[in-house]
Amino acid sequence: MAIPQTFLQELLARADVVEIVGRYVQLKKGGANFMGLCPFHGEKSPSFSVSPAKQFYHCFGCGKNGNAISFLMDHAGMTFIEAVKDLAQQYGMQIPEDEASPEDRARALEQRQKQHTLTDVLEKAGEAYRRQLKDSPRAVAYFKGRGLSGEIAKQFGLGYAPEGWRSLASVFPHYDDPLLVESGLVIANLEEGSTEEKRYDRFRDRVMFPIRNIKGECIGFGGRVLGDDKPKYLNSPETPVFSKGRELYGLFEARNALREHGYVLVTEGYMDVVALAQLGFPNAVATLGTACTAEHVHKLFRFTDSVVFSFDGDSAGRRAARKALDAALPYATDVRSIKFLFLPDEHDPDSFIRAHGKEAFAQYVSAATPLSRFLIEAAREGCDLNTAEGRARMSSNAKPLWLLLPDGALKLQLLGEIATHVQLSSQELGALWANHSTKAPSAGRSSDWRPDDYDEHSPAAAAWSHPRDGENPDSWKGKRKWEGKGKWEGKGTWESKRPSRPPLRGPLASRADHATRILLGHSELWETLSNEDHALLCELPAPHGPLVAWLEAQLHEHGPLAWGALRDELQGHGAEELAVRLMADPTMSSGSAGDAAGESGPELRDLLNRMLVERIKEQETHAIEASTSDPAALARYRELHARRLQLELATRPAA
Repeated sequence: MAIPQTFLQELLARADVVEIVGRYVQLKKGGANFMGLCPFHGEKSPSFSVSPAKQFYHCFGCGKNGNAISFLMDHAGMTFIEAVKDLAQQYGMQIPEDEASPEDRARALEQRQKQHTLTDVLEKAGEAYRRQLKDSPRAVAYFKGRGLSGEIAKQFGLGYAPEGWRSLASVFPHYDDPLLVESGLVIANLEEGSTEEKRYDRFRDRVMFPIRNIKGECIGFGGRVLGDDKPKYLNSPETPVFSKGRELYGLFEARNALREHGYVLVTEGYMDVVALAQLGFPNAVATLGTACTAEHVHKLFRFTDSVVFSFDGDSAGRRAARKALDAALPYATDVRSIKFLFLPDEHDPDSFIRAHGKEAFAQYVSAATPLSRFLIEAAREGCDLNTAEGRARMSSNAKPLWLLLPDGALKLQLLGEIATHVQLSSQELGALWANHSTKAPSAGRSSDWRPDDYDEHSPAAAAWSHPRDGENPDSWKGKRKWEGKGKWEGKGTWESKRPSRPPLRGPLASRADHATRILLGHSELWETLSNEDHALLCELPAPHGPLVAWLEAQLHEHGPLAWGALRDELQGHGAEELAVRLMADPTMSSGSAGDAAGESGPELRDLLNRMLVERIKEQETHAIEASTSDPAALARYRELHARRLQLELATRPAA
């Protein structure tokens, strides 16, 4: 969906960023601007400024900044399209859809109206369930018995669905309204041999957990029995506003805590989430009675770069963890952390913390099994590694898991670890898998990869040097020579058995040019970057920053796209001319997706490190200047300085 720039400009002109941010952050007037605690990182003194004149927010602590649309994307986890639609609805604006037929526009409008109506119906039911909770001593006693406070119950909107087949009839006078069935609140059946429809409430005599989307709207419910009836838990069915495979319970309530704690804890049930919030872990979410999906993982990585899956240690917990592993592998980039926490068989997170305390649980989280180790364990399960047959079976088990990993250093290292377990060299295992797959077996190898050219210590993941701004790219040459056997010898160009990387050519004047060109040609690399990288690129001066922000919106909406598809969507965009000029360079347009991480991935990483160094230098200067009036600025300077030294070390060529 291409949204005209003129519409976006008008939308931002109408939207008040102070009002939008103020719904999520407590702001106080401070001079010409408003100040508050930054919602993107933990802090005790306000460094988050919102300017009503510039319609812009900026944090002097973490550097996060943007407008009303970017705030909804970064803080509320919306996609670009979702943020624009949300703002447009708030300010009574209709998004242009000239490319759609009148019939398509009518259907889209009808769908939006239905979704809005369904959430209204569900919100009304949720209010009724909350009122019923106060009148049910049994339900209140159940929650108190689980150690929940009234404050936590209010935060999560907990309620109670009373006994009786048609209790909602007192809430909705038109009990035969089709919306009650479509929302999942009421079940309608035709008895055999009868034309009369029988209706009754789906949830009866259950404590109720409202499920909210990231905007805080009620989209469904989960209900738990108070006794021993079956099923123990009952969820809303799939509806136009609710999909179990996409939604996560507690994500709306946990969104701020995810940034403060630095990770998300994925649990198995509603009570785990609510109890953990009560006990000091408000950064927990839960899947909704279904296995963890790739869409769940993708949504979580909008809010944090670190995910910890928590499962029971029994066989059922192991099976659930195995499914979560499959869903998480495609997102396990080198800048993300994915771990698996297995509690003792007799405990869930709630009971473990009550028995052993908060600190003990925190230590369990810290010592959780990394994805790499769990992948190895999953591959070797049931394999006798003392026999050739067992090792061959492990190789067969490991291959489909390993192929799901995105290209990068983690994938390279895991190939070596798997090879060690099956008593093959990396070259032999790579050759074996290459002969049975059309996919190149090593992260960072182009389509001309040959088994005899592979070594786990080869420079495939090494960052390339880049010209600084103003230098002639044609003069670039490598500075090291690979002699094999894990050693660099002497200085000079990189020599290998496959064609060397061609020098950069074309009208590239800056690192911003080159980084933007890589992303346009290999958009899948966006998922390998951290939130810090995303902010750096989107905040580049025009036209680069707006172009990258537009690309991010396309990826949120459609996933990785080839340059040809992006080119079609760019027509009429303000940065179209820049993108076309950059992509006209033959060294990029001829690239293939298969070699993205082998050459373009490390190349992009090195470019971003150098760009981050330059930005941090500017922030250091500002921090020093601010230190005369702000004592906290010196601490910020020390943090920035340490971060810059770390990045400079990463960009320095190896001796």
